[in-house]
Parts: sequence; C-alpha cells; structure tokens
Amino acid sequence: MRGAISEMRYKRILLKLSGQAVSGDQDSGFSPDALDHIADQVLDLHRLGIQISLVIGGGNIFRGTMSSKWGIERAEADNIGMMGTVINSLMLRGVLTGRSQGQAEVRVMTAIPINTIAEPYIRLRAIHHLEKGYIVIFAGGTGNPYVTTDYTAALRAMETRSDALLFAKNQARGIFTADPQQDPTARLYRRVHYNTIIRRNLKVVDQSCILLARDHSLPLHLFDFGERDTMRDICAGDDPGTLVTNVAEDQLE
Repeated sequence: MRGAISEMRYKRILLKLSGQAVSGDQDSGFSPDALDHIADQVLDLHRLGIQISLVIGGGNIFRGTMSSKWGIERAEADNIGMMGTVINSLMLRGVLTGRSQGQAEVRVMTAIPINTIAEPYIRLRAIHHLEKGYIVIFAGGTGNPYVTTDYTAALRAMETRSDALLFAKNQARGIFTADPQQDPTARLYRRVHYNTIIRRNLKVVDQSCILLARDHSLPLHLFDFGERDTMRDICAGDDPGTLVTNVAEDQLE
C-alpha cells in the first residue's frame, strides 16, 4: 500500500518500542535480526517522506524486578533504566545509519544531559529536525524517575505535534478484553475508547499514557511489530491491531 506522502493519513508519527523489541527472542541484550527488522520498517516510512521519531524502553538491559533483588530503591532503579534507554537509542542510531548507508540523518536527543554522545532534548529543535526529514530518537525518558517510557512516548508525541502514537508490541496483535493467554474467550478490540482501557484496567499500556492521549485526543495504534509493513499500512489509512481513540462505541473483532 505505497503512496505519496500527500496520500497518507499520518505525516508525522512517534513509534514506541519496548526494550524487548531489540532483544528479539533473547531474554536480554541485542538481536541482530530484531535490529535489522526495526531499521527496515523505520527506513521504509522514512523513504516515503513520513516524519518519524522513536522512544524505546530499556528492559533488555535492566528491569525493575532486578532492583528488588538487591534492595535498590525505585528512584535509583529508574535512573539505571533511563540510562538503558540511552544505550538502546545509540544502538538504534548506529543501525539505522548503517542500514541506510548514511542516507538517513538520525539524531538522538536525551532528557539527561550527555553532551558528548547525544543532543539535549529541546522541543523546538526536535520539531526542526523532523521538518528537515531527520529520524529522531528520544532517550532518557523525561529525565525523572517514576515516569514510564509509555508516558514519555505520549508526551513527546504531543510536544512534537505528531499525528499519532504507534505502539509496536511483541507477539501481541493489540488490546484484548482480557489476557488471551489466561482467558481463551478474550476478544481483540479493533477500536476502543480510552476510557474503556482505564475503566477495565487493561494493562497493555501504562494508564498515565492513556490519560494524556485521551486528554489531547492523540490516536494510539497497537499492533504486532513482527508483521512487516504494518506501520506503512497504518499511516496509509488501515487499522490493523487496535486503534484507541474517541470512538462512540467499542468495536470487537
């Protein structure tokens, strides 16, 4: 479903990846196949002229469950996790630059000042990068503990005037009425209102992210990132997976 940028529903999007997206089938670290897959999908949108930014988690490097083993307090654990997102962002920048053979300009902007390896996050500079066709990766969360990367993704999407926030999930088609691994009767939402997720306490996305998106009518798309070309189809007007928006009535598959 290729087309000119003028034919696309979304011209600027933010892609949210989990740390698991770069570790693939491994419990931690980096998977070359997973990194190649991410780069190919992102560069495909970039070649179409779609302005794209990314936020990635750090769970492939450090998880919150590890901190409790050593008695590390939450604030310190979150600081470690934010540094993990910086490492992942730098890895993505390297892979994207290499896979594009230097044709894509990729910038990492971090909320934690690390001036020798990344730019500081400045909202208007980030927008300027996107307008110039650069791929921008936002690292370091918001720079504060107790804030998830899901919330950071919604915040950065709003700040950069993105048209939509795309959540790439691993081996999950979207949002279900219940956990499909525990409830065989669980059904997939094709379209769902923000309030349904909050009311039913569906945990596929952090609720602070859902609340921020709801309050500013930011569309969220959740989809299986393992399937190729899904992001391109979403930008072109299709709704694979689950669309979270101000629908009048929830729609189930």
